[in-house]
Amino acid sequence: MAEQHTPRSLIVTYYGAYGRESAGSVPVAALVRLLGAVGVDAPSVRSSVSRLKRRGFLVPGRTEEGAAGYALSPEARQLLDDGDRRIYEPPAPRLDDGWVLAVFSVPEPERHKRHLLRSRLARLGFGTAAPGVWIAPARLYDETRHTLERMHLGSYVDLFRGDHLGFTPTAEAVARWWDLAGIAKQHEEFLDLHEPVLRSWQAGRTVTPQDAYRDYLLALDSWRQLPYADPGLPAELLPEGWPGGRSAAVFGELHARLREAGAEFARS
Repeated sequence: MAEQHTPRSLIVTYYGAYGRESAGSVPVAALVRLLGAVGVDAPSVRSSVSRLKRRGFLVPGRTEEGAAGYALSPEARQLLDDGDRRIYEPPAPRLDDGWVLAVFSVPEPERHKRHLLRSRLARLGFGTAAPGVWIAPARLYDETRHTLERMHLGSYVDLFRGDHLGFTPTAEAVARWWDLAGIAKQHEEFLDLHEPVLRSWQAGRTVTPQDAYRDYLLALDSWRQLPYADPGLPAELLPEGWPGGRSAAVFGELHARLREAGAEFARS
């Protein structure tokens, strides 16, 4: 996880954290101020909003006062709602939960969709069990189905639930299906950047709404990538000293300490 807080990513993170509290549009001027608090200049905000509009993530509208603004599209709301379950409410993984398999076949004339499918499944946290066969913990089924339907890719994919019955021990198979070393590195990068921020708040730093908003939005922007890179495997399948629990605890405490204080700044 390269620590690059792009304007577009930060706008998505803002809407995920605070922008759903109002059913109406967020004024463009307010978006410029809100993103300015985390170091994004006005032209970058406006160009990123335009790209998110073209992608169908944001839809233009007017505030009650008549100012131009942008609201989430219904598809974007579902995307963020699905993400909430991963980002804020990850269940404790259990080995007996089983797996979901995605088996796909794409006709050669539409081979560009093969790459799209692979990249989307990877972003959902799937590992590769074999060519054309992708695997993830079974709890990711609903989100996977929503995503494939939203992207009109469902006709190329069959989804199955099942257990791993051998012959390779499951812990060894998991190490083939996912790049566990790469995922662990992303957790360590998150900890390197945001654990010192948490310690500064634990040391009695005065909580101001703008500081809380800035530190929370940057931590969330980093963290929200991790529950997708890391599918949340049972502890007995992971290497000793796995850093995922520690990084989740750091984000959880930052969320508990800063989210509501930051909301005061966002609402103002």
